[in-house]
Amino acid sequence: MIVRYHVTRLDNSLLVATAEMPSMQSVALGVWVGVGGRHEPARICGVSHFIEHMLFKGTRRRSAKQISEEVEGIGGYLNAFTSEEHTCYFAKASADKLDLLLDVLMDIYLEPRFDTTELEKERGVIKEEIQMYLDRPDQHVHEILNETLWPRQPLGKALTGTLKSMDAISRRDMLDYKARHYVGNNTIIAAAGPLEHARLLEAVRPLAKRVRAGRSNRFLPARMGGRGPVVRLVTKETEQSHLALGLHSFSRADDRRYALKLLNVIFGENMSSRLFQVVRERHGLAYSIQSSLNYFADAGAMIVSAGLDNKRLAKALRLTVRELARAAAKPPSAGEMRRAKDYAIGQMRLALESTSNQMMWAGEHLLGFRKIFEPEEVVNRVQQVTASEVHTIARDLFRASRLRLAVIGPTKDAKGIERELKQL
Repeated sequence: MIVRYHVTRLDNSLLVATAEMPSMQSVALGVWVGVGGRHEPARICGVSHFIEHMLFKGTRRRSAKQISEEVEGIGGYLNAFTSEEHTCYFAKASADKLDLLLDVLMDIYLEPRFDTTELEKERGVIKEEIQMYLDRPDQHVHEILNETLWPRQPLGKALTGTLKSMDAISRRDMLDYKARHYVGNNTIIAAAGPLEHARLLEAVRPLAKRVRAGRSNRFLPARMGGRGPVVRLVTKETEQSHLALGLHSFSRADDRRYALKLLNVIFGENMSSRLFQVVRERHGLAYSIQSSLNYFADAGAMIVSAGLDNKRLAKALRLTVRELARAAAKPPSAGEMRRAKDYAIGQMRLALESTSNQMMWAGEHLLGFRKIFEPEEVVNRVQQVTASEVHTIARDLFRASRLRLAVIGPTKDAKGIERELKQL
């Protein structure tokens, strides 16, 4: 499938991007703002996520019900998410509904009411969301790990904020924060589907005139903290022990990310990975165990997560550390490299058959790199990675000093767990 990318910067620095996909029937549209959890002052931690919620609670022209009805009433969907470094509002529908989708998304971007009654209701909703995550150890353990990976800094804070910060955030805080960050220098409008870039520009320009240029966001540089391993236990009577093991890696801009991707595939990303085969298939210790990658502008991490029987925690950790050591000791085989490359490329190509994922591809690349990478450029970079490069990264990253572990379960043996990690 041929996809053509186009990007235009308007006079107020707002970027407009199009992934032209002539053979598709749907259009996906996203309004991206380069602000998230790591831009927040500690007192109002969670404000980016709070604002995301409030933008759906009514504008000068539409009630909350009308916002959802207008998109769902044409068979489309509307949603949003907040991450550490950006917030995205997106919609998808039949291609002939582009103008309506753009009108709705820009209406909530430009004219949210922040009604005080709705604000207090949503404050309560988010506080319930925070409590829900605390009751879900598979989710909560990752928040604890983030605090351990990035101690005493915004990058380590929960995106939802805390019960205390939710009570502290005022309507004025939200208005000021939105005015400062929802600006042209910080905003991207991206669309994917059977549309021409000129057509999107024509529709966007009148609305974009109402967005002031402003300034790009800044944030505190990430700090790794002291040497590890560091273990954080939350002792709780749970049916399973939930663990999240993190290793500091590097930023999304580092050229080694292609080799790290292949290392992650080989180590633990899928069911044929070393970690899954050893822990799940060979020893039957966990229903699910996997590794994943987090990238930020100036930092990153590899994360291993699992839920397992309380009595099997020590053995699962021992096997995980053993696999980390094995990856650091010897390069992957030619067969592993071939399968990892085919998997990474194949998964990317499958994903990019979707207009939603093409829109995400464009928005994330422009926010992260200020350019859109052609998929075939990524394919070529992945194909060029050698086993030696993958081994070098494993040797550099898979060290006990980089290990951070969070565990929720009945165990109290932090020293025993730390001994297992020091075997790396």
